[in-house]
Amino acid sequence: MDLQLGGMTAFVSGSTGGIGYAIADALAAEGVDVVVNGRSASGVDEAVGRLRHRHPAVEASGIVADVADASAVSDLIEQLGQVDVLINNVGLFGLDAFESIDDAQWQRYFDVNVMSGVRLSRALLPGMLERGWGRIVFISSESGVSVPADMVHYGVTKAAMIALGNGLAKRTRGTGVTVNTVLGGPTYSDGVARAIDEIARSQGAPVDVVKDAVIGQNRTTLLERFIDPSEVAALVAYLASPRASATNGAALRADGGVLTTTL
Repeated sequence: MDLQLGGMTAFVSGSTGGIGYAIADALAAEGVDVVVNGRSASGVDEAVGRLRHRHPAVEASGIVADVADASAVSDLIEQLGQVDVLINNVGLFGLDAFESIDDAQWQRYFDVNVMSGVRLSRALLPGMLERGWGRIVFISSESGVSVPADMVHYGVTKAAMIALGNGLAKRTRGTGVTVNTVLGGPTYSDGVARAIDEIARSQGAPVDVVKDAVIGQNRTTLLERFIDPSEVAALVAYLASPRASATNGAALRADGGVLTTTL
C-alpha cells in the first residue's frame, strides 16, 4: 500500500536505536525526510549514516538534544523547519520498587516520558493546525493501561502520555491534523537486548533460551515472543500517513495481545 507520505518531513524523538530508529527507518522507506534525535552526537551521526545508506533518495538529518530539558527543546525547535509528522517516541523505563523511587526520579520520568511530548507538541502543533494537515503520534505502552507493580512510575507516566494524546486530538476538530497513541508491548529493543545478553552471560546460557524464558513469564501474551521494533514502526507509519485520516484521538495496540481487554 502506498502510504502517500512522499515528500513530507518527520521528527522522531529518541531515534538513534530501538523503536525510534525503526520508526525513522519505516518513514524513510515511505519517502519521508527524517530528522532523528538523541543525546549523543556519535549516536545521532551513526543513525543518520545508516538511514542515508538505506534510503539515499530521502534527506536524513539529526539533532543532538535532550528533549527532557526545556531549553534544549527550545534550541531544537529553532533548528527544525516545517515538520509534518511528529513522533513522540523518547522514553525512560526501569524495574524498581515503588518505595525506592524518590521525588527526583519521579520528576525525571515525567520530564522524559511526558514533558518531552508536551513541549514538542506545543511547539509544532500550531503550525500543523495553521497548514491544515499534520500528524502527531505518541509511543506509549500497554503498561499505561495495566500498570505493573514493579514499574509504577513508568506506567503512570505512560498513562499520562495516553491522556495527553487524547486531549490534544480534541484540539484538531475539523482539521486534517490527527493525534494518536500507540501502545507497545514487550519489544526486543536495544535496552532489552542488552539486559538479555547480560543475563545469558551471567547464567552461561544461550541468548535465545534466556529470551524465550523471559517472555514466557508473561502470562497474557498471545504472540508468545518479543515484538520486533519494526512491527511497532509499521503501525506508526500508517498512523502518520494520509491513509489514517479517520483515526484520531485513539490509543491503538501493538502489544502482541498482552492486554486482555476488548478495547
